[in-house]
Amino acid sequence: MTRALRKAHRGAVLTFVLAGLMCGTFTVRLPALAERLRLPESSVGLTLLSWGIGALLTMQLMRVVLARIGSRGVLRAAAPLCAASLVLVAFAPSFPVLAVSAALFGMAFGAVDVGMNAQGSAVERAHGRPIMSGLHAGWCVGAISAGLLGTGAIALGLSLTAHILVVALVSVPAALALSRLHLPDPAPETDETDEAGRASARARRRLPGVVYLLGAVTFAAFMVEGVVADWNGLYLIGTLHASEAVAALGYPVFEAGMLLARLAGDRLRGRYGARGLIMFSGAATALAFLVVIAAPVTVAAVAGLFFIGLSVATISPMALSLAGTATREPGPAIAQASTMGYAGLLLGPVVIGFLSAAASLRLAMGVAVVLGVVITVAARLLPASRAEIIPLPVRPAEEAARLRTAA
Repeated sequence: MTRALRKAHRGAVLTFVLAGLMCGTFTVRLPALAERLRLPESSVGLTLLSWGIGALLTMQLMRVVLARIGSRGVLRAAAPLCAASLVLVAFAPSFPVLAVSAALFGMAFGAVDVGMNAQGSAVERAHGRPIMSGLHAGWCVGAISAGLLGTGAIALGLSLTAHILVVALVSVPAALALSRLHLPDPAPETDETDEAGRASARARRRLPGVVYLLGAVTFAAFMVEGVVADWNGLYLIGTLHASEAVAALGYPVFEAGMLLARLAGDRLRGRYGARGLIMFSGAATALAFLVVIAAPVTVAAVAGLFFIGLSVATISPMALSLAGTATREPGPAIAQASTMGYAGLLLGPVVIGFLSAAASLRLAMGVAVVLGVVITVAARLLPASRAEIIPLPVRPAEEAARLRTAA
């Protein structure tokens, strides 16, 4: 591995950590924002919806933007903007301003999310071996760090505004420094100045069907993650009658399982292959969720959440990684799969809410079991030719020029 490639790998990992820190800070301090502005639960829900819609809008636009300026250009602009929009959230004086600020933060974060996954795919293909699960482990580290920093800020009596401002002020120079480590995206294969080149470019922008299949896998995996994130506490308290303190352990236990699985995910993929590992992970997710739903006591349910984290953690990184190999330019394909994934992240909690109102929360959580089965079936349909890393088909001189540019 060249020095430039090592730097690019390190920069990609730290970009995931930084994104997890910024997004985690928003999530951790949202209850304090709601308390400061005296917002009802419905307004908090609308704030999260504004964030999600902003992210989805930008993600869809990234198909075009990434094809023009690449992941390095996107991250160079979007990561500092993400930190700046976090400041707007901190200073929001009213609910309407908070909703708009959350939408702007979501838009910037959506660009960062797609950009960092596209950058991760470029580095992965330059490596010629799986690294995407390890990159997503960096996200878990950032999110967990955000929770610990939030707890520390509260313990030290640091105001909400001061806490978010410190995170943002640290994030801006960190984002700018990391942008110098990112690997340039692959150059287009043909000259677009003539008619044949333009026709070839249009053909490349038409994504193959496997990208949408991988998007469906990402949708289901993100939907499972959203169900756990938003409903595990209410399930433990309302259905299993756990105390609030015990219920608060549910999500950290789930995240711990996610982190462990992602740290090992690339090695497991190298041994068993992406297709087989996604099939196994989908089935294991369905089984683990059945344990949580059937658990008669809180301890068993919390243990089940850990195993759900272990099972679902590597599915979305592998799906995004495979989407990045579906075309020469990974950005547009990853943008499409990411957009479908975040749609699941937003839709999952809503579906559970409607079903729990119509029947019961225990029955509604069964949706996640179905999603695990869907992931297994969809993975079975993946073409074997798209099941592993496809190194970039570039000439040695071209690859050397790219790496020198990254150095």
